Order: sequence, then structure tokens, then C-alpha cells
Amino acid sequence: MAVGAGMTRTITPAKLDRLWGLCNSRRQVMKDASSVRLELFSVFEALEFVQVVADRIGEMAGFDEDGMHWVGVSVRECVVNAIKHGNGEDPRKRVVVEFGFTPRIGPNEMYVRVLDEGEGFDPVEIADPLAPENILKSSGRGIFFMRSFMDDVSMRRAPQGGMEVHLVKKLPGHADSVLAETPDSAS
Repeated sequence: MAVGAGMTRTITPAKLDRLWGLCNSRRQVMKDASSVRLELFSVFEALEFVQVVADRIGEMAGFDEDGMHWVGVSVRECVVNAIKHGNGEDPRKRVVVEFGFTPRIGPNEMYVRVLDEGEGFDPVEIADPLAPENILKSSGRGIFFMRSFMDDVSMRRAPQGGMEVHLVKKLPGHADSVLAETPDSAS
């Protein structure tokens, strides 16, 4: 479900594919569109749609299959945390997911911003999932994955309430990109 200017529209994955197909090139979309914003109910069924959007935007940004996978895992983990921990799986509460590129002209990174309507938490108090007492726990690795797969992850209590997580991934081909090919990796 996409929300903008007070209007709500349902966009299916097939329709999203057709919309991408109408664009002349990924660079034109990145130049013309400042961001893509999704406003979702806090239900796990929304994850598939978020994943489709993340995959298409990752493809548009020029990430290879592995890069798109790691971005997708990070976005998925972030949205799962917003639904489960932030909003307590309350379907009346919303999760906002925004994808964009910075800077707008000649972008060199993609960002994803996820907001929930929960109470928030102190990021400093997050348990280390690699600590011996946490190794066998079945949860607690989502933020670890986000930090491992993205170039930057920041978390803060949002001014309007809830939590805001900001994920950043350098675009392929930039010198400081984790995905940029180095002489050692080219074989």
C-alpha cells in the first residue's frame, strides 16, 4: 500500500514491474524520483510486498544479485522488528518504509528509512548476539545483520514517537562502496 499526498493506492508486484518497465532507465528514475514511500499495516503479510519493492529498487540502483539479497535481508529484518517489537504486531499501527537515493542528482548511495509507532528503545542496550550467553537464542540477530550488510545503520527515537531506523548502502561503482570491485577481488 503506497501513500502520498493523502491518497492511498494498492500496487501489486506485477503493477510495480510494469511501472519500472515504463521508465527509460534506472538513472532517470533515480534522478526524477526523490523517494518511494510505503505505509503499511503491522502485519507480516506486508513483508512480501516490501521485499518486492526492495528488490526492484536494488535492481534499479545497479546492485548485483548478491547485493540485492543483502539489502533485502536488511530491509526485511528492519520491517520485521518494526512490526514485532516496535508495534507489538498491532494491525492498527503503521510501519512506514521509505526508499531513496542521495544526493538526488548523481546519487552515490541508497537509503531506506523505517518508522514504527512503538515505544522505542535505547540502541545502546541492544544485546550482542555473538556473546556466549546469546549464541543459542532464537532471536536478536536482526540489527546485527543490518549492521553487517549495510554501510551505515542509525537508530533513534522519532520526534513524532516510535522508532526510526536509517539504512544506507553505497551504490556499486563508487570507490568507497563495499560492493565495488577491487583488484584483489577481480579474478
